[in-house]
Amino acid sequence: MVSIRVRQISFAITAVLLGWGVGISVVEAAPKTLTVYSGREKDIMSPLIEKAKKDLGINIEVRYGDSTELAIALIEEGQNSRADIFYAQDAGSLGAIAKENRTLAIPTQLLNKVDRQFRSSTGQWVGISGRARVIDYNTKLVKTSELPTSVMQLSDPKWRGKVGWAPTNGSFLSFVTAMRLLEGNQKTLEWLKAMKANNAKAYSGNSAIVQALGRGEIALGLVNNYYLYRFITKDPKFPVAIHHTRGDAGALINVAGLAVLKTTDQKTDAEKFVAYMLSPDVQKFLTQKFYEYPLVKGIPVSQKQLPLNQLQSPQLDLSKLSDIKGTLSLIQEAGLL
Repeated sequence: MVSIRVRQISFAITAVLLGWGVGISVVEAAPKTLTVYSGREKDIMSPLIEKAKKDLGINIEVRYGDSTELAIALIEEGQNSRADIFYAQDAGSLGAIAKENRTLAIPTQLLNKVDRQFRSSTGQWVGISGRARVIDYNTKLVKTSELPTSVMQLSDPKWRGKVGWAPTNGSFLSFVTAMRLLEGNQKTLEWLKAMKANNAKAYSGNSAIVQALGRGEIALGLVNNYYLYRFITKDPKFPVAIHHTRGDAGALINVAGLAVLKTTDQKTDAEKFVAYMLSPDVQKFLTQKFYEYPLVKGIPVSQKQLPLNQLQSPQLDLSKLSDIKGTLSLIQEAGLL
């Protein structure tokens, strides 16, 4: 009897409202949007995002920027951030936000797709693709017998005005942070100052360095491994080659990776996105299209690159590359900013 009476009252109220000309509509919940803060370039991310939207059935928006700047922004935004995912081009930026307690733990089944070396030691982020620090060199200007065995040798007077670097680039910051961990702050500061005194030429990024190498403007360049192959694909006679050092910061293997942020209200979709980026299709795309190192087992490297297991990289916990502020301060003290 009570339920019948409730329905009668409901019908009566509806009739009155309709009599007054008040319309009743059903409000559908607006579809949610997964917001990604991306330190990865738009030319890489756009095709991935469009494919992810289609394959996952998720609406995705991307805010692009420098990884370091986005990490600082996420820390400053705190609980007010609208971001769900941070896709950084280096482990240092990922470690910085994890250190500030801005991240959620990645599910174990996703972490286990990647070797321990390439994920957070506390499970707060996971590497998606690998990038090795290398010295690119102009083959017409430098003989292989002349190549340095360590980046520490680049401050030698014989390389005066012949070395290119990108002091504000996120990957360079992680490289310097690795040097701080391996060599100590004082020795790193001395090297930065010596490089400046040796007239190392500053560029906006890795692509600009490789272009300058091709022109013969510089002889050596501190870059990531994959940039050169983009040039060689267009011009097989491009006069630049890769040189690997061993065991020093110049041989660092870093990652581009993902973190799920505490501000997300779409944890399930965020984790689906992480899983998607670790799928064989995406790993092959990053490897074959952009020449990065796949981090999921079973995906071969592209071109003539040495496999990761043949590179003699320094033994570092990538999570420890998180002190971006300390590295920026050191670079500033060296007079590079």
